[in-house]
Amino acid sequence: MQKYSKQTRLLLAVDCIIFGFDGETLKILLIKRDFEPEKGNWSLMGGFVQANESVDQAANRVLTQLTNLQGVYLEQLYTFGNTKRDPLERTVSVSYFALIDINKYEAQLSKDYHADWFPLKKVPKLIFDQQDMVEAAKKRIRYKAALHPILFELLPEKFTLPQLQVLYESVFNTSIDKRNFSKRVLATGLLIKLDDKDKTGSKRGAFYYQLNKQNYYTKFQSFINILPNPDTLQV
Repeated sequence: MQKYSKQTRLLLAVDCIIFGFDGETLKILLIKRDFEPEKGNWSLMGGFVQANESVDQAANRVLTQLTNLQGVYLEQLYTFGNTKRDPLERTVSVSYFALIDINKYEAQLSKDYHADWFPLKKVPKLIFDQQDMVEAAKKRIRYKAALHPILFELLPEKFTLPQLQVLYESVFNTSIDKRNFSKRVLATGLLIKLDDKDKTGSKRGAFYYQLNKQNYYTKFQSFINILPNPDTLQV
């Protein structure tokens, strides 16, 4: 087969930034790298793109290897191609971010990769330029969450308004007035109130809600921002 002449060959990889929420804390999933360079250090889940797959297929394969699940929220983020980003060989990496509910998926995480969850505010030093990937993903999520209800991908099937508020405060690194938040959330028409309550925090308890899946998909592109004055937030 004819090939392009006088061209340098390079490796193409994917890296998955996996965010999860356990009802209290926004976290990121990391693995212990088991080969050189940087063996034994914390890393994102990644791998090389095979000759018979697209970058999207590679990212889904990598994510499935770690979580044993398919169909989670996965979005392409950015391509990192600094010539010296990998000291071993010239490697270009296409980064992705995923949003999952920790409690739903934790039992299915592969034990082969020594994966562990870290609070987003306490992420250890990562290999290569992966810290830049994480920062870019945080900015993208804040931007998308201000326009679309993507943060519901991090929640269990039933959740409380306090849990939802903690999630938004964690993502945007800000405090939100409880009354205004509840009012804005309920006005979106995205929630279905359930009869049972979560009484772990108080005797009075907090009602559980479910996401109205039909409204979620029909209103995804016309989401009413539930954050007050979103333009003042640092994204």
